Amino acid sequence: MAMLIGELFRRNAEVVPEAPAASLGEAVITHGELEARANQMARALGRRGVGAGDRIVAWCDTGLEVLPLFAAAAKLGAVFAPINARLSAAEAAPIAGLARARLLVADAPRADRVCEVAEQAGIQEALRLAGGEASAPDLADLMRSESDRALDPPALSERDPHVIFFTSGSTGNPKGVVLSHRANHLRTFQGVFRDVPERTICMFPLFHMAAFTLAMSAWQTRGEIGFVTAATAEQLLAAVARRRANRLYCIPAVWARILDTDPDAFDTSSLREVDTGTSAVPIDLIHRLKERFPGTATRVYYGSTEVGSAATLPDADVLRKPGSVGPPPPGVDLRLADDGEICVRSEFLTDGYFDAPDATARALRDGWFHTGDLGVLDDDGYLMIVGRKNELIRTGGESVAPAEVEGALADHPGLSEVAVVGLPDPEWGEVVCAVCVAKGQGPSLEDLRAHCEGRVARFKQPRRMERVDALPRTQATGQVQRALLIELIQSR
Repeated sequence: MAMLIGELFRRNAEVVPEAPAASLGEAVITHGELEARANQMARALGRRGVGAGDRIVAWCDTGLEVLPLFAAAAKLGAVFAPINARLSAAEAAPIAGLARARLLVADAPRADRVCEVAEQAGIQEALRLAGGEASAPDLADLMRSESDRALDPPALSERDPHVIFFTSGSTGNPKGVVLSHRANHLRTFQGVFRDVPERTICMFPLFHMAAFTLAMSAWQTRGEIGFVTAATAEQLLAAVARRRANRLYCIPAVWARILDTDPDAFDTSSLREVDTGTSAVPIDLIHRLKERFPGTATRVYYGSTEVGSAATLPDADVLRKPGSVGPPPPGVDLRLADDGEICVRSEFLTDGYFDAPDATARALRDGWFHTGDLGVLDDDGYLMIVGRKNELIRTGGESVAPAEVEGALADHPGLSEVAVVGLPDPEWGEVVCAVCVAKGQGPSLEDLRAHCEGRVARFKQPRRMERVDALPRTQATGQVQRALLIELIQSR
């Protein structure tokens, strides 16, 4: 029997139709409702010519109405391709265009720009997802007259593409990571002996790979995924208490905010797993998690959109192996190249980058994915991350290309030159820092952020500014020496 993600929704609806599948605030959708709405939506999309292999780009923020679209695409054999809802229309259009999509769907806050973005991206049709200004047909209206009975499974192979998640490469150019039905099934399957449904609260927005991975992991146990509109400590802890969640995964920066709240403000006694990863995890954070949530297990994860989980530090080792991300999990091979680059091989790797054979060939060689991260292995085979081969900034779990931010700042009247680097930060992993050669008095950090508004998303804007008399450059090519800049700033 093929590992097709669309079947996950049908099977859960057959066995636990009344059980919650997802929540957002007080709103809840059951497994039966999710299946029914997905079937209606799939039929409506099918009538408009969407079929197996077609790409559906979703320009949507977190909302329960996105989940039937995700399920409907899987049922049709279409490929779901979400893009960051925080991006402006000008930023979203070129990324959407990379998918060569059949359809663009936007939620209500973006509905008034959906036709414009679709036209710029070369996408044939645009729809709005429940509400918004009437610049495109409303998908909610189209699906109401459709039957909610199960669809016949499409003629798919489990190795056919299921999703495309957009990420940034070493040059900062977006690339579409293609994941098959099989890869996502294997990444999220939790075994046949899991007898307690997982009830996870998700800090990630519903255009992020991790949000869908956490959701599918919960659904593989016939459980529930709980979303929040913003990853604040108060919203996350309130969701834990409201839904009696037994798992919460947060990046270290978010955990730090949670640990600074009043421990008696929310009932978190239902938690059994408090996991972390994505960026460096200080040992004092682990100690604080153990103290704040007694009786829970904590695991540290290392991976990426392309590889899924590459290494996992289990609860038994989080205090014994500080700074480590653990050994590779079962089914994953991990080795270091001669230069220390971490290479991963498994059955749930990406199939490559969509429509980018050269980038795929560089990253996937002889079955091994080359991560671009640098690591060391201790005598027990436990991995520690020590750096990156490229210059991409990882801040709060998001990727930022320095060149893109530099482009947004280049015409600031108070700057002669600017370079953008990532500086280590205990909360965010790295922060975006603008290193400026100023004209006269020069701008403030607030001035720089205001100049970036509407040009790049807020998570890409500088959080720190440094002044220098001149940018260090290579003699031969005149390229900015970012590593030297970072050393200079840290030595001050």
